[in-house]
Amino acid sequence: MPTAVITGANSGIGHAFTKLLMSEGYNVFALDRVIGRELKGLPCQKFECDLASSDSIDRFASDYRFFDEPLDLLLNIAGVMAPKADDALESVAPSTLLSTFQVNTFGPLLLTQALLPSLLQAKSPKLAFMSSRVGSIADNSSGGAYSYRASKAALNSIGKSMAMDLKEKGVVVLLLHPGFVISGLDKTDDTSNNPEAVMPEEAAEKLWKVVRAKGLAETGTFWHREGFELPW
Repeated sequence: MPTAVITGANSGIGHAFTKLLMSEGYNVFALDRVIGRELKGLPCQKFECDLASSDSIDRFASDYRFFDEPLDLLLNIAGVMAPKADDALESVAPSTLLSTFQVNTFGPLLLTQALLPSLLQAKSPKLAFMSSRVGSIADNSSGGAYSYRASKAALNSIGKSMAMDLKEKGVVVLLLHPGFVISGLDKTDDTSNNPEAVMPEEAAEKLWKVVRAKGLAETGTFWHREGFELPW
């Protein structure tokens, strides 16, 4: 039975991915800062893990090593987004920058670092980061969202570096853009009114098709949920 670790599993795309991979026979380790009601009801391994805390990450990594299982798939999905009014040029504060980067950028890096020995034990390991198109510098035509946009651009850079470092070790690294998703991530914007918005289940299914289809030839690339490559 293949094993997957998924962050942000309490809701949204992370929760949808948890259910999807369980249905495909994965032994899922579902992580979130708190274990909510919907996650409690799923028959999978559940762990509280705060990506803003290196101690919390280290505790989970220690717990995972206790199971002594190779890690076939690591999905770094958890993320935060500050309200638009707090993330503008005129208003963004150091506290907003720090809290956003801790979860969106530093956390995925440190969790991957902590779980790397288990990833390298798998036969064909894959590692995916939930980025965002707003992290693309080439595609930036709207500005704003300073902490969120920069945190995802930095995450892209980290993912690309990991792909270069891990290619010879057989680890496929992918950066993913989910598109507009009705998930509650942006609490100041009603995404449901966007005609391109989809439910988390549809986003997860389409992103999973992308992840399954990519191999070492595509490692270190950035993909839209609809299957086309995005610019950095």
